[in-house]
Amino acid sequence: MTAIEFSTQMLSYETALKPFAYVLTGDRTEGEDLVQDTFYRALANHEKFQTGTNFKAWLMTIMKNIFINNYRKKSKRPTVHDTSETQFLINSAGIKVRNGAEMNILSEELNIVLNTVSEEFTEPFMMYFKGFKYHEIAEKLNLPLGTVKSRIFLARKEMQRRLKSMGISNSSYN
Repeated sequence: MTAIEFSTQMLSYETALKPFAYVLTGDRTEGEDLVQDTFYRALANHEKFQTGTNFKAWLMTIMKNIFINNYRKKSKRPTVHDTSETQFLINSAGIKVRNGAEMNILSEELNIVLNTVSEEFTEPFMMYFKGFKYHEIAEKLNLPLGTVKSRIFLARKEMQRRLKSMGISNSSYN
């Protein structure tokens, strides 16, 4: 299917998508935005559409997934309730300022703990911490993938145990 045929067919379903978008969002403007996001995502991924697939169902699935992802993002945003007479609901920007000294102390303690854990565990752990993927670590260290995953897990658990014995719990560094 050419890009023009794809676009033409997609636009023919606009009137069918709008009511579904309204049902999901409960708002006409947000529903129209959702339809536009759906069209954008469909156009960006038109090569993934397989001829013979129900086009309308494919578009509605994209729309539903966009709605779910947006809903999850919105639900994770912190909200502040204003107790003044007007009682507005204000979305917080979520800006937090950390105390640098606290982070330096924690960093020192983490280094101490990391140096006490066996190197066979810390090497894969540090590679993972630096952004390597599991399979990259396995290749570089010439280890099975399962071994890499378990060593990273065990390093994490051992560090947590040692930090806890030092009086540092998960809640202290979250």
